Amino acid sequence: MLLLKKRSFLVSGLSLLIALFLYSCSKHFGKVSKAVTYAPNSLEANFLNPPDSARPGVYWYFMDGNRTKESMTKDLAAMKKAGIGNLIFLEVNVGVPRGKVDFLSEAWQDMFSHAVHEGERLGIEITLGVGPGWTGSGGPWVPAAQSMQHLVSSSTIVAGGTTQPIKLPIPLPKKPYFGEGGFTPDLDKQWKDFYKDVAVLAFPTPSANNKIIDIDEKALYYRAPYSSAPGVKQYLPSLATYAVVPASAIVQQKQIIDLTGKLMADGTLDWKVPAGQWTIMRFGSRNNGAVTRPAPFPGLGFEVDKFDTVALNAHLDNYIGKLLTKTGKLDATAPGGLKRIHMDSWEMGSQNWTAQFRQQFIKRRGYDPLPFYPVYDGNIVGSLETSERFLWDLRQVSQELVLENHATHLKAFAHRNGLKLSIEPYDMNPTADLELGAIADIPMCEFWSKAFGFNSSFSCTEATSVAHVNGISLVPAEAFTAEEQEGWKQYPGSMKEQGDWAFAAGINRFVYHTFQSQTLPDNLKPGMTMGPYGVHWDRSQTWWPMVGEYHKYITRCQFILQQGKAVADVLYLTPEGAPHVFRPPASALIGEEPIRDRRGYNFDGCAPGQLFKAAVQNNMIVFPGGATYKILVLPDVKTMTPGLLKKVQSLINDGAIIVGAPPEKSPGLTDFPACDEQVKKMAATIWGAAAIPVSQAAHAYGKGKIIWGGDISSKLEGLYPAYDVTAALLKSMGVENDFSADASLRYTHRTTDDWDIYFVSNKTNQQVDATCTFRSDKGKPELWDALTGTIKALPEFLANKGQTTIPLKFDAYQSFFVVFKKGTASIIPQEKKNFPAIKNSTTLNAAWTVSFNPVWGGPEKVIFDSLIDWTKRPEQGIKYYSGIATYRQTFDAMPSINKNINEHYYLDLGEVKNLARVKLNGKDVGVVWTAPWKVDITTALQQKDNKLEIEVANLWPNRLIGDEQLPDDGIKDGQWPSWLLNNKPRTSGRFTFTTFTHYQKDSPLLKSGLIGPVTIQQTDF
Repeated sequence: MLLLKKRSFLVSGLSLLIALFLYSCSKHFGKVSKAVTYAPNSLEANFLNPPDSARPGVYWYFMDGNRTKESMTKDLAAMKKAGIGNLIFLEVNVGVPRGKVDFLSEAWQDMFSHAVHEGERLGIEITLGVGPGWTGSGGPWVPAAQSMQHLVSSSTIVAGGTTQPIKLPIPLPKKPYFGEGGFTPDLDKQWKDFYKDVAVLAFPTPSANNKIIDIDEKALYYRAPYSSAPGVKQYLPSLATYAVVPASAIVQQKQIIDLTGKLMADGTLDWKVPAGQWTIMRFGSRNNGAVTRPAPFPGLGFEVDKFDTVALNAHLDNYIGKLLTKTGKLDATAPGGLKRIHMDSWEMGSQNWTAQFRQQFIKRRGYDPLPFYPVYDGNIVGSLETSERFLWDLRQVSQELVLENHATHLKAFAHRNGLKLSIEPYDMNPTADLELGAIADIPMCEFWSKAFGFNSSFSCTEATSVAHVNGISLVPAEAFTAEEQEGWKQYPGSMKEQGDWAFAAGINRFVYHTFQSQTLPDNLKPGMTMGPYGVHWDRSQTWWPMVGEYHKYITRCQFILQQGKAVADVLYLTPEGAPHVFRPPASALIGEEPIRDRRGYNFDGCAPGQLFKAAVQNNMIVFPGGATYKILVLPDVKTMTPGLLKKVQSLINDGAIIVGAPPEKSPGLTDFPACDEQVKKMAATIWGAAAIPVSQAAHAYGKGKIIWGGDISSKLEGLYPAYDVTAALLKSMGVENDFSADASLRYTHRTTDDWDIYFVSNKTNQQVDATCTFRSDKGKPELWDALTGTIKALPEFLANKGQTTIPLKFDAYQSFFVVFKKGTASIIPQEKKNFPAIKNSTTLNAAWTVSFNPVWGGPEKVIFDSLIDWTKRPEQGIKYYSGIATYRQTFDAMPSINKNINEHYYLDLGEVKNLARVKLNGKDVGVVWTAPWKVDITTALQQKDNKLEIEVANLWPNRLIGDEQLPDDGIKDGQWPSWLLNNKPRTSGRFTFTTFTHYQKDSPLLKSGLIGPVTIQQTDF
C-alpha cells in the first residue's frame, strides 16, 4: 500500500521481465520501445498486431440486380486492403435503376458463390441475410397460407327468433403497417383473396359498448417501430387491479355458443337464433400484409409465418438452401467465406395467428382460447381482468412460437450447415427484445450517426446485456447508419467520439452501414449509393486510401474489448410478457441522447428466461458464461408467474441480494386462481410483509436478503429505482465506483484471469487533465494507446484499498486503455512521468507547393504562401475540389535537434480537413485522422534539407456542389442516362456521378485542406 500526499504520485522503479519466446513488434504496425518484446499470442503482442478476426465489418449492399463478378472482387479486395475483415451480404431496391442480374437467377447465384469463395481467398467473413431486402425472411415463394397471419373477424347482430340463413360477411384484413404501396399486383391480389375460416361464435349482445383500449397493440395486430414512431409503448403492463366494467358491457363466457360447425361454404349460417339480441362473430385467418422490404423486385413476396417451422423450412429451401448448394462444401477451416446467417432489425410487425395456434395455445397455457376469440376485437369476456390476462397469455404464446419455431429453428438450421446466427432483436419486435436476442449465437444492435437519423442506442444496451448475461464475447453493431442529410459528411475524425461511446457502451465490433457495391465504372465517383442511406463506407470515398490507419485503431480497440468479461454491479430483471424493450432508469446513464454514458456502477438487463440460468456464489449472482453481479433489481410490476418467483426465491435463499417490492398476482390465466394464491404465499414468505415499508428495509431470507421500501419504491424512474438509490446501496455494501474522474470521461471495464482492462475516453473536444480512480490495484498500471499502437508504463499512481488513482492527459476526444496485469510487475521501461512535455516547438511558415488532381478539376500545381481553407481560394478548381491534394515543403530542423534516445520529435499538423498522410524524406511516417493531429518523425528527421510531403483528403460534398452549377446529366425517371448506357462521352462538364442527389448548387461548402499551423515539436521522452 502506497502513502502519498494529496495530488502527488509515486514514481515506480524500473522492472524488466523478458519472456522466454521473444519477437520484435517493430515489424508490425505497432510501435514499442526496443527494450521490450512480448511472447507470441500474448495480450500485448495481439494488441500491437491484432488478428484479422478483430477487424471491423461492413454491410455490403447491392442494388436490385446491379452486380458483376469483377466489381465484387474489387470491393472485397478494397475491404481487405483497408483492414475490413467481415461483411453482411444484402440486396435491396432503394431507388436505383434495376440492373441486369435478377435476384436469385442462375447468374445471381453464381455471383454469390463467387463472393463466398473470394471471401475464403481473402480471409473475409461473410454473413448472409435470411431473406431478400434488409429485414425479415420471405420471398415470392411464400404462399399466403404460409405467410404471417392475423385472426380477423366480422360481427353480425341478429334478433332472436330468426330462422332464415344468416349471411356472415368475410372478415376484412387489417391494413398493412407500411401500407399497400409495396405490393405488386399479384401480391395485392393474394393479400385480398387469401382467407381461411377459423370459427363462428355467438353471444348475447352487451347493451353497453365498453371496449378494451389499445386492442390492436395488445392483440398483436400492430407493433410500431420503437426507435422512430412516437408513443410506442416500452412494454404492456400487467396490472394487479383493473377497472370495474359494468355487467352490461361484459360477454359472459358461459353464454358463448360455438357455431363453427353450422357455417356453410357460402358463408351462411343455418341457426335458429334464441330470444334476445345476439352478436355473431365470424373469425378467419388473413395475411398481415408484411412483405419483404425493401427487396429487389424479383425478391418481393410475403414474409414467412414466424410461428410455423414447416413454412420456415420451405422458405429456407427456396433461398439459403439453394445458395448453399450453389456454393458447395464450405471450408470450415478458412478464416473467411460464409460463416453466418443474419436476422436484421425486426421490421415485419406482428402476427397473432397460425394454423396450429389453438392447439399450441392449449399445449402451452393449459386452457382453450376459443371462448376468448371475441377479445381479439376488444370485447370483454368474463371481466376486464380476465380478458387482459388472456391477452397476456396470447402475447406470451406468440412470443414462445417466434422464439422456438422461428429464431431457434433458424439457429438449428445454421448449425447443421456449419454456420452461426446473428440477430438484431429490436424495433417492431412483438417479443421481448432480450428474449429474442438470447437465441442468437451473436446478438447485434444498431446505432445511427449522431444527428443523421433515428435514435436506436437502446438496442446497444440490449445487445450488450444479452451478450454479457449469456457469456458471449462478441457484440457487433450496425454502425453509423444515416439518412440523406449525412451525404458523405462523415469521416473517421467526425465519428471518433460516437465510436468511443459505442466501445464504452459494450460494443466490440463495428459493422459500418454501408459499403455500397460499386458496379459503375471506376471513373464515376462517388458512384453507387444505397439510395439516400448510409455513411458511404466504400472504396469510392475520397479518403479511402487513408482509412486503413483508422481501421487499425478500431481493430486494436475491438480486440481488447473482446477479451474476458464485462464488469457490472447491477442486474435489472425485466418484466415477464411481450413485447418489451429494456430501458434502465434514466439516471443510470449520463449525457444527452443519443450518446448517453454509463456511470460509476455499470449494469446489464436480464430477461426472465435467462434468469433461470443464474446461480449464487459468495453472495454474487453468477451466470454460466462468467458474468457476475452484486445485486439484482426487480422491476416495479405487480405480477409475476409462480415459476419466476420461485427462481427469485431460490436465488435469495442461496445468498443473493435482491432489491424490489413483492408481486401480488400472476399475470395470466394459466392455473387461475390457484396461481395467484401461490404468488401471494411465496411473496409473504420472502418479503415477510405485504405493506411497503416507509423506510428502506432488508428482510433476511436463507443466506440472502431482499431490500425494499423507502426510496426503492418511492424514487422510481420507469420500472426501476433511480441510480442514486442503487448506488447508495452498493456504497453501503462497501462497493466503490468502478471508475470515477474529475473530468468528462467515459469508460468501460473488462476483466480476465490475468488482466483488468479499462477503456477511457475524453467526451469533449478540449484537452483534459484528469485524475482518474479505478477499482483495481492488481499490478502496476500501463497505458495502451490504440491510436499509435504503443504501450508504456504509468509511473505516477496511487494504489490504496482496492483502488488506483492515476493522473491522465487527454487530447480532444482522445482515448486510452489503462491496463493492470494482476500480480505481475510491468516489463515496460519507466520514465519519471506519465506523459512527456514539449521542450521546443517551431512553426513551418514557408510557402507550400500544392498539387491537386486534374481528374477532379484541380490545378496540377499551385503555390500557397500560407495555409488556407480551400473554399476560400479564388480558383474554382480548388474551391470546389474534392479528393487528395499533396503539400510539399523543404525545411531545416530546429537548432536544438538531438536524437537522444530519450527525446522524440513530432510533426503536428494543427487543423486538418479531413485526413492526411505524412511522408518525410521519402519515409511514410503515418496517417492522421483525429487528435492529436501529429506523427512521430524521430527516425526520419534530418538536421538539414528535410523534404516534407503531406497528402490531404477532404470530403465529396464540395465537388458535388460545384457540379450542381452545371447541367444535370444523371438518373431521370428511374433510368440510367443515355451517355452511360451507350458508353458515350459526357458533355455536361461534370466531374462526379452518383445515384442520389444530396446537394444543391447553393448548399454550403465544407472547410477543406491543411489549415495548420504545422509545427515541429520536441518532447523530453
